[in-house]
Formats: sequence, C-alpha cells, structure tokens
Amino acid sequence: MSTDLDTDTASVHAIFQSYDGMEGLSADTIALRVQPGPTGWRAFFFQIYPGFLVAATIALAATWLSQQYRSPVMLFALLLGMTFHFLHEEGRCVAGIEISSKAVLRFGVALLGARITANQILELGGMPIATVLGGIISTIALGAFAAQWLGLSRSFGVLSGGAVGICGASAALAIASVLPRTPESERDTILTVVTVTVLSTIAMIAYPLFVTVVGLDHIQAGIFLGGTIHDVAQVVGAGYSISPKTGDVATYVKLLRVTMLLPVVFSIAFVISRGVKGGQSGAKAKLPLFLVGFAVLVAMNSLGLLPKAANDIANEVSRWSLVTAIAALGMKTSFKDLAAVGWRPIAVMVLETAWIAATTFIAVSFAY
Repeated sequence: MSTDLDTDTASVHAIFQSYDGMEGLSADTIALRVQPGPTGWRAFFFQIYPGFLVAATIALAATWLSQQYRSPVMLFALLLGMTFHFLHEEGRCVAGIEISSKAVLRFGVALLGARITANQILELGGMPIATVLGGIISTIALGAFAAQWLGLSRSFGVLSGGAVGICGASAALAIASVLPRTPESERDTILTVVTVTVLSTIAMIAYPLFVTVVGLDHIQAGIFLGGTIHDVAQVVGAGYSISPKTGDVATYVKLLRVTMLLPVVFSIAFVISRGVKGGQSGAKAKLPLFLVGFAVLVAMNSLGLLPKAANDIANEVSRWSLVTAIAALGMKTSFKDLAAVGWRPIAVMVLETAWIAATTFIAVSFAY
C-alpha cells in the first residue's frame, strides 16, 4: 500500500527524471513538447545552442577578467571552463560543447591567416627565417623524443613541441585537431594549453630582463623575443616593453612562426594519413579545410584584397572563436584528469621551452 510519502517521492523523481530538460519538467512532458520537433538546420541549431551559449558566456567572462587583471585570457577561459565540467557529462549542453571545441576552433584558426602578409615575412631577411625554421623543427623533434623517453605518447611530444615552437595555445588547438583521437587527446590538449600559457607568461616577464642583462641590441632582442615566447600577445607585450623597434621586429618574427602553422599542421596530417604507425600506408593526404582558409586569407591579405575593416573583423572573430573553443575544451576536462598525469608532461614542455630559447639565443649571438 502506497503512502503519501511514496507518492511525493515518485512525483519528484518523475519531475527530475531527465536532466536534458533543465526546466524541471517530466520526461513525458518533454516528449510531448518536442514532437514532432524541428528538422534540418533548425533542429541542428536547437541541439547545439545551449552548449555553445555556455562556452561563449565563459569566453566573455574570461575576456573581462583578462582585461581587469591583465592576465592571459586563454588561462581564464580554461580554468572557468573546467569548473563547468559537469555540463559535458550529460544533458543538453554536450552537443554544443563538442561543436565549440572542434568546428569553432577550426574556424578561429583559419581566420588567423588575416594577420599575416608575405611582405612582413620577406622583410625579415634570411637569418630570422632560418632561425625560426630550425627552432620549430628541432623543438618538435625534441618533444617527440623526450615524450617517448619519459613514457608518454609521441603524439603528446608533437603537440607540445608544436605549441612551444609555433604560437602557443593556437598551435596546440590546430595540431590537436589533426592528431589521432585517443581517450587522452582532450586531456593532453588542455594540459598543453595550460602549461604553454603559463610558460609564455613567465617568458614575457623574464626574457626582457635577460636580453637587457646580456646586452642584445634592439634587433637582436626582437628576434630573440619573437622567436622564443609562445603566444602572440606576450610577444607584443615583451617587445614593446623594451622599445618600439624591438616590438616591431619581435612581432614580425612571431608572425613568421604563426605562418609556419600551415605547413606544420599539413605535414602532420599528411604523415598520419600515410599511416606511419602501420595503419593505412596507401591513404591519401586530405588537406583540412581550415588550413585552406588560413592559406587563402594569407594570400588575400598579401595581395591587399582584404580591407582594413575586414581584417580587423577577422582578427576579432578569430580571437573570440579561439577563446570560446578553449572554454569548451575546459568543460570537457576535469581537474582530476589533469592531476593524474603527473610531472612528466610538464617536464617535456619546460625542456622544449629551454631548448628553443637556447638555440635562438645562440643563432642571434653568432649571426650579429
């Protein structure tokens, strides 16, 4: 015989049976409301908008905190996103979070091409280009070797080496999008972004002091800062803290490293598609569409086909897209997962950072 308490308990369970509803409605009520339901693009929109809206809101909050406290926006987006990890475990937000961490990410990376022109790169001359190329290739190779030596996956070494060698968080996101998917992929990407952002912030503070102490001139200092600091924003901050000339040179050298994102990511995608690990040796390389967009924007910007207004809009949309994607990646990763990885991944990235700094300093010292 049922009691009033049993009846109340059953009602409560029915009301909150479906977390997907998020409005306190019973599963039957939800089913009635969604039938027959929208189709096509409208259905897709209703499926993804809750998760995308949450990621965009976190990006907005991270941007405000970054401006208030003058700290890296990517780090705020990651940490805030991770506090909302429960939204990715189940419910209506999952689909939108997935879209934000993948499609929105690729869109933001593609728009990075609007920052770069061929003239900016050619004006640097041969020495900075050779230094950047050598630094990127050797850092990725070192990362792959060090990761395997410490018992980590080679993919993590390539991911972290590319992030350190090219352009920090943006490179990490781009490279992760073409690496083979594993259960640890999301965790490795988040760990790389967090670590490279922290290391870049430390470098922004320490490297200007270093170049002043060792007596590098403005051009040497600009090449060193642009060739070693991970994120674009930190390069700009460090360079112009010394002098306008140093800031200009550092920015151009950094843009050269960003330009290398296209060939590096395509090369990684090509090697993977060829099945180097014994998979599909006859597979054809498939050029990711976001890399095509990146290359097209670089070409258009180099030819002067992008008006300044369009260029500014592309840069702003790119920034928002990448911050939103970082927030979504944060929601897909828990603090517990990151704590379980131990010290080895961080040691690999510290070694990579020290390597690219040492090789760039030696190149600058001997070339000038």
